[in-house]
Amino acid sequence: MSTKSKRDLRIRRHLRVRNKVQGTAARPRMAIFRSNKRLEVQFIDDDARITLAGVSSNGKNAEAAKALGAKAAEAAKGKGIESVVFDRGGFAFGSNLKTLADSAREAGLKF
Repeated sequence: MSTKSKRDLRIRRHLRVRNKVQGTAARPRMAIFRSNKRLEVQFIDDDARITLAGVSSNGKNAEAAKALGAKAAEAAKGKGIESVVFDRGGFAFGSNLKTLADSAREAGLKF
């Protein structure tokens, strides 16, 4: 019996989410990545297979997540993006991701 690492299990969850979430030019995918040191957000058009915009934070606490949500919404507005599809990337929609999403909504993005 083989044991799966936390990373393997997260990738498996991410693939399950990606089967349901598809970004287009009109409504790109807002992909979240959380590392040990920072949070990253990318706006991706899956039809054309390009990244439209991306931003990252210097930390991964709640304050950094809130600032990143606002910064990501500004970057999206700069590219003409009004609404997005949220892709949590296999991570739990817990405190920091929820804070990031709420901050992006407050800044004007529609999920």
